[in-house]
Amino acid sequence: MHKIITSLQNPLLKQLALLQEKSRERRKTGLFVIEGQREISLAIKGDYLLKTLLFCSEIISEEEVFTLKESADSETEFIEITSEIYQKLAYRSSTEGIIAVAYSKPLSLENLLPTTNHLLPSPRYPLILIAEAPEKPGNIGALLRTADAANVDAVIIANPKTDMYNPNIIRSSVGGLFTNTIATGSTSEIISFLKERNINIYCAALQASVPYHSCDFTKSTAIVVGAEATGLSEVWLKNSTQNIIIPMQGEIDSMNVSVAAGILIFEAKRQRGF
Repeated sequence: MHKIITSLQNPLLKQLALLQEKSRERRKTGLFVIEGQREISLAIKGDYLLKTLLFCSEIISEEEVFTLKESADSETEFIEITSEIYQKLAYRSSTEGIIAVAYSKPLSLENLLPTTNHLLPSPRYPLILIAEAPEKPGNIGALLRTADAANVDAVIIANPKTDMYNPNIIRSSVGGLFTNTIATGSTSEIISFLKERNINIYCAALQASVPYHSCDFTKSTAIVVGAEATGLSEVWLKNSTQNIIIPMQGEIDSMNVSVAAGILIFEAKRQRGF
């Protein structure tokens, strides 16, 4: 048997609304909200522990709920909700009938490290994507989708402007938040982390740059991109192994950060024979 909620005044629903809207609530409780069958399945596959799973039986089939029960942790509580409650909670217009409350993971740089000095799981020469202070959740989501497509070893967000469990990041990443190895930290912490491990730093910048395809990305590589409006901070440029540029032939001298990251990352993958 599972619990059923029929009242919009239920305290759990109020907490869900807070978790969706307030970064402070997510940090305080260590919980966040995931919406959608694909995203929830990817979170489970990525070893995220679900606290609660709410489903609307008018939308999602018994078989689909059963499949999620089979893959979720035995501690996860399954709660049925009415269509009216689901519509109030759901962000999306395309309804899938399922919402989860999950425990967040710490995303510190130390969590990229096991007992050795190498990123795991990783090849001998890791490939890392770093974005400094990306402001729009949509751009972060797109960066995570690019990183997943290229199967990079880690994505690091420097000086994050929003917490990574923001529902807009989860939605725009289409679950890429759960498929990538992710860490956050300050720019100085990340630069120290890279230098300690002899990882080359390639900064996308206009100053003192060479065309990106002229660089050797086959060794340990971090590709660093900045915010579209301001670019990278000076400290990155001072610590760069080499600044790189994507030559542009039109009249506009800027490119969406996730598009730029995609071009650079896939050049590194091409050089590595993937």
